[in-house]
Amino acid sequence: MNIEKIETWLVERWLTVRVTCDDGTYGVGEGNFWSYAEASEAIAHRIADDLRGTDPRDVDRIWNYVYRKYSFRSPALTAAMSAIDVALWDIRGKRLQAPVWDLLGGKFRDRVRAIPLLGSFGALDDPASFAKAARAVKADAYTALKMTPFPKDWGLKPYPELIRQNTAIVEAVRDEVGWDFDIGVEIHRNMSPSESVVFAGQIEKYLPYFYEDPIAPDSVLSMGDVGRQIRLPLAVGERNNTIWEFREYCQQPGVAFLKPDIGLAGGFTHVRKIAALAEGFHIRMAPHHFLGPITTMALVHIAAATPNWDVNEFNPEHGTFKEKIVTNLAKVKDGFFELPEEPGLGIDIVVDEMEKLGRTFSSGETARRPDGSIALR
Repeated sequence: MNIEKIETWLVERWLTVRVTCDDGTYGVGEGNFWSYAEASEAIAHRIADDLRGTDPRDVDRIWNYVYRKYSFRSPALTAAMSAIDVALWDIRGKRLQAPVWDLLGGKFRDRVRAIPLLGSFGALDDPASFAKAARAVKADAYTALKMTPFPKDWGLKPYPELIRQNTAIVEAVRDEVGWDFDIGVEIHRNMSPSESVVFAGQIEKYLPYFYEDPIAPDSVLSMGDVGRQIRLPLAVGERNNTIWEFREYCQQPGVAFLKPDIGLAGGFTHVRKIAALAEGFHIRMAPHHFLGPITTMALVHIAAATPNWDVNEFNPEHGTFKEKIVTNLAKVKDGFFELPEEPGLGIDIVVDEMEKLGRTFSSGETARRPDGSIALR
């Protein structure tokens, strides 16, 4: 069995791939370079020339061959590699008639805790709306949520008002869900280091489950500086894409969760290495997710088999357009993902529906301060 072709589709915000072997066996995957998916697609086609005729079982050799062939590397490259790698594991599962989680080491857990993103449960612009959305999450039997507690027009707020309003949002959500529920707080690089440190002190009494990306992820050392000054568990790494970057995070104070995106940080082959690295530092995994349905399913597989995996973030998919573009969605019951039993990933693509949907472009993040400068740090 050898790789014969790699096909690609730009769907919504994701690069979707299908890798087909010369015996007709194929696998599917997703790459998550968000607003620059076209760059990843171009790389995927370039990679196809390199991989044609290779054995799809040799995932580590394929990964390193592609990554090291050229000296220039970027998330556009690793996103394409991630999509292809996930597809190769899908092929392996189909060939061996086993779910991917079985090939990754078998069950470490029987189900995987879901942590929904609060924005999918309603518009959020003040403490009351955040509390209402949190109420809906808990009513759906989830045991955790993740939110970015910033009011409307946050970039225009003066410093003391921003800290005060952000704190009020966290307080409102904690009051709504009670103390038997976990709250992940994401800053989303909206604050400077000094602002983030002050805000962490204000919300410490509400016991956030984690404090995600308190500053822009431009510098691992700067993240460590923040970690030294706060007493909240740091969650970092959603924009990072290799074990070498994550190794440096593991050595920084306060880092309690790593957040690699399996569609950006090298697929199953590389993310399982990141998880093993984290395990040696007693750091848990709470991956980032660009919310494609194939990636949702892939994350369930790796979470099932990885000892230090903790939660999988997502937006509920049933009842959305995602039901049309794939044959099977990851199933959630009582706030936990159920483990698929089908060979491979247990999900396939519906090409006609994907082509109808096509590419959706994001307007990006353009918050401004009163002086016209960019508010994002």
